[in-house]
This record gives sequence, structure tokens and C-alpha cells, in this order.
Amino acid sequence: METDQVATAAGRDFSRYFPLLWFGQAGSSIGSAVTTIVMPLIAIATLNSSTIVVTLVEASAWLPWLIIGLPAGAWVDRMRRRQTMIICDLISALVLASVPLAAWFGMLTITHLIVAALLLGTSSVFFSTASRAFLPVLLPKERLPDANAKLQGTNSGALILGPAIGGGIAQVAGAVIGLLIDGLSFIVSALCLSRIRVPEPRPEGRATRATTLRSEITTGLRFLWGNAYLRVFTVHAGAANLAAAALQAIMVVFLIREVRLSPGLVGVVVGAIGVGGVAGAFVVTRVAARLGTARTILLLELGLTPPALLIPLTTEGAGLAFLLVGGLTVSVGIVGSSVLIGSFMQAYTPGHLMGRVTASHHFVNFSTLPLGAVMGGALAELFGLRPAMWAITAMAVASSFILLIGPIKRNAELPDAAAAST
Repeated sequence: METDQVATAAGRDFSRYFPLLWFGQAGSSIGSAVTTIVMPLIAIATLNSSTIVVTLVEASAWLPWLIIGLPAGAWVDRMRRRQTMIICDLISALVLASVPLAAWFGMLTITHLIVAALLLGTSSVFFSTASRAFLPVLLPKERLPDANAKLQGTNSGALILGPAIGGGIAQVAGAVIGLLIDGLSFIVSALCLSRIRVPEPRPEGRATRATTLRSEITTGLRFLWGNAYLRVFTVHAGAANLAAAALQAIMVVFLIREVRLSPGLVGVVVGAIGVGGVAGAFVVTRVAARLGTARTILLLELGLTPPALLIPLTTEGAGLAFLLVGGLTVSVGIVGSSVLIGSFMQAYTPGHLMGRVTASHHFVNFSTLPLGAVMGGALAELFGLRPAMWAITAMAVASSFILLIGPIKRNAELPDAAAAST
């Protein structure tokens, strides 16, 4: 039975549990946003690392998607999603706590930081895959766009608060203290998830022992690649994330060493960019209702990505406006389109394949992130920070045009599950 049919088949409404999922992920998102600022600051300020080493820390957090991204989907389909998410939260909390402990005893090294990033990334692979597959258990498909908008909007709000909090803590008490906030946020998420009581369908892998891991992975890949819409969304996401990871990997270094901002101001400026994501998440469903989901995605991606080219113009003082305008505009487009694409995938994909299809999409989507982070560091080392920013933002703009290759340009609306073209 498909997971999006569990609630209706049982004759019970599980949507009352969505606020718990929402609140838990909101706390975790704020903590993780703190870490996105704090981790590179630890590498820069505490360990005095070079730009390429800072980007290696960034890359390590995404490397697990490249290594275990595909089998993780098959494993998640063999497990209860809620239990998987709770275990991941607890592991992440312990890993984060290890960094300030090592720092207090004078034992913190760049190796410790990289290993911590790898473990956090591994936990994120399983949590993210399970979370995407779990949401349709709580809600019927018609409520998924609104729920995804709330989750994405909250995540974007966290990108406002988190960097500002992380930068402020780094300025006052040192960067390593900021990781404790992220650790506590994972505890909050685990507690919220533990209070959700929803019967999940029996994991398919346990019922079919003859099914091999390889064949399960192949089934997910075949379903994803066989659909024209899912295929182009996945390729676009991989290309866009290659540029996004490169940009994120050198952004903090660029703002501190090139623009010469203080850690506290870096957090405020990076956090302010998240306002665009909040706006994108909460208006996208209304815009899509008028223009159509497919047309709205093209409008967001092709219309709002080009201002990324303003970001390399950033300087001190009034020159920060280039970063704010460019970053705000791009974040509206990215978050808004992500809400619509994510909801389409959840509604279209059969529940028993959700983990595998999600992981297959994320494998392409997120496996380019470590490559992008290393690429950003290499470009910065070879040509300098500002030239690297120009190359990366140009790549981000070019990636949006991949969407014109698929059938999305011919239709106003994305198809529903029954009419989806393969």
C-alpha cells in the first residue's frame, strides 16, 4: 500500500501530528544554520586553516551523499522512517558535542572537524531520505504542497536566525560554542518525533527477502530516470547544487578576507539573505494557483537566478547591497521552485518506492555538493576569491536553462500521478 494512502485507508486523520514534525525540524534547521556559519569560522579563526582546507570541511559534510546516497534509499525503505529519523537526530547531537569538548581540552584538530562533518553528513543522508518518505504518511497528497511550503519557509527562516546567532556567538564566546546550539536542536527534534504515533506500512524489504539491494536501487533509479519530469528536475538540481556548494564553500572566506567583515556581521548578512527564501516559500503556492506549477517553476528559476551575478560585486559599506539584492532574489527562486518540485515528487511517487526514488534524486542532487565545494576552493586558490565568485555565479545562472530541455516548457501545470508522462 502506498504511504499516501495509509491514513485514508485506516479511516484516521494523522495530520494532527504534523505540527510536531514541523516544530522539531524548525529547531533542527536553526541549529544547522548556526553550524553552516560556525564550522568554517572554527576552521578559519580557531585552526587558522587555508581556503582549500575550509572547503574540504564543507565538502566532507556532503561526501556521504556520493558514497551511500543510493543504497541509503533502499535501506530506508526497509526501515521504519520515524525511528530512523530519531536515531539520526541523536547521533548528530553526540557528534556536535564532541567538537567543543575537544576544543576545551585543547585536542581539536582539522581532522576531528572533517570526521565530524562526515558523520553529520551520513546522518543527514538517512534523515533527509526518511523525512521525505515520512511526510506522505502524515498527510494526503493534496496537502503536501502547503506542508512543504511551511517546512521550506521555516527552513528559510532558520537561515535568517541561524547565521546571525552563530556569528553573534562566535563574536562573543567563540565559534565552537555555537555547535552546542545545533546539538540541542537535534535533541528537540528527536523528542518531537518520539511523540508522533502513526502506523507506518510494513517496509517492503522485510517482506521480500529474495529482493537484492542492487535490484531495489535499480528499481528506484529506473522509476526516476524513466519519467521525463523527474529526470530533468534531477539533472537541473545536480547542476545547480554544484554551483551552490562552490559558492557556499567560499562565501564566509570571501566575506572575511576579501570584504573584511567581522564574524558577527558575516552572520547577520548571510542570515538576511534567508528572507528571500521565506518569501518564496509562502507565496509560491498562491502564484502557482494562478499561473500553473510548471510555469511558476520556470519563472522562478529563469527570472530570479540571473541576479546572482551581483554577488561578486560586493564590497564593504554600501557595496553590501549587491550581496543582499542578489542573494535575496536568488533565494526566492530556489526555495519557491523547491517547494513545487518536492511536492510533485511526493505526490507522484508510489509510497513503497518513496525512499529509493528520493535517495536516487538526492544522490544526483547532493553528490555534486562535495565536488562543488572542492571546486570552489580550487578556483579561489588558483585565481583568487573574487574571480572565483564570478565563475561560480555564472555557472549558477547557466544551470537554470537545463529546465528548458524537458517537457516542463510545454505545459502550464505539472502532471498528476495518473497522467504523468514517462
